[in-house]
Amino acid sequence: MREISITSTIHSHYNRFTATEKKTADYILEHADAVVYMSITDLAEGCGVGEASIFRFCKALGFKGYQQFKIALAHSISADNEIPQLSGQVRIQDTLEDAVFKTLQSNINALNETFKLIQLDSINRAIDLLIQSDRFIFYGVGSSLMTAMEANNKFMRITNKTGCSVDSHQQAMSAALMSEKDVAIIISYSGSTKDSIEVAKKAKERGAAIIVITRFVKSPLTSYSDITLLCGANEGPLQGGSLSAKIAQLYLLDVLYVEYFKRTYEASIVNKENTSAAVAVKLF
Repeated sequence: MREISITSTIHSHYNRFTATEKKTADYILEHADAVVYMSITDLAEGCGVGEASIFRFCKALGFKGYQQFKIALAHSISADNEIPQLSGQVRIQDTLEDAVFKTLQSNINALNETFKLIQLDSINRAIDLLIQSDRFIFYGVGSSLMTAMEANNKFMRITNKTGCSVDSHQQAMSAALMSEKDVAIIISYSGSTKDSIEVAKKAKERGAAIIVITRFVKSPLTSYSDITLLCGANEGPLQGGSLSAKIAQLYLLDVLYVEYFKRTYEASIVNKENTSAAVAVKLF
């Protein structure tokens, strides 16, 4: 069911807003389509206000926080018959052929945008950190944990230095035991997931290097990162766990894998053959 219009709600409250809240309201009304995909940090910068001001603005409209506000906004701006929970502007009346094409286009766009955001210097430095480290551990929560597990599964075929914990308590304990010779690779689309931020904080306190794979340059998580790698997928607040975002993250991780393999070729090729042989007996 369609939620009450956020535009109408903002207009009805407008005369009671403070000057800062009016500044925020004006920006949102003008850029509603873009705000749905913004982090609270990005919106604060766009409005020229602080993050706390954005939070107070959401509270003034009756929302518990920014994420709840974005969910309501996504419902408000979705076109007639559009399904805001899906990517690619898929509509109820779309044919199967339409859905197939729009899904493909959404994934292609995510990969192309990620490619454009790649900074070769950041990739180079990330590879150097991984090669020089004693261990590198992948972290993630929710759908990002699935990506972290995929990355760990890929790297463990060529090195015994990798790891991944699937429980948030284990992740916290793992980060608390890291050293200056370790690297934490933290995957989070929003960069605002509390458990991931806590892992980054603990790893930083231990002197470990931190590589963050995320959508947003500035977020609570990237404030701890030594290297930030950006994925280009746009995920609305109702599209959590979208495969476009996962594909973009996996693309970056595949780039790291390929380059790591190249630079450690002699060891990696031997390890790859050994691990392949170890599982070959499991197949008919």
